[in-house]
Amino acid sequence: MQLHNVQPLKPRRKELRSAMTPAEIRLWQALKHRQLNGLKFRRQPSIGPFIADFYCPAAKLVIELDGSAHDSESAQQQDAERTAYLVSLGLRVVRFENREVMANLEGVLCEIRRQTRA
Repeated sequence: MQLHNVQPLKPRRKELRSAMTPAEIRLWQALKHRQLNGLKFRRQPSIGPFIADFYCPAAKLVIELDGSAHDSESAQQQDAERTAYLVSLGLRVVRFENREVMANLEGVLCEIRRQTRA
């Protein structure tokens, strides 16, 4: 069974890449081209039935950015289920709020560096 970048999710992944939030764009500018510890990050890859914001295969690290859409109780429940699924695959998940990326990018990158060394 293919787990990553399954074909049925390809149109949705493409749609998400072309409609990235300002915070996603800002973080992607700092992650792409192996700028962070020489690690390759992927944006909007599918992992099982979910599409992650960013994923570093070498570090088995999923990065999720949360905006106000994640504030509702149902969204938080969905996020918890998604995180539990990803963790069950042996992946680590780190979450940042969009406003954190916009206000403190260096702090976010510092935490991502720490997570990739864990």
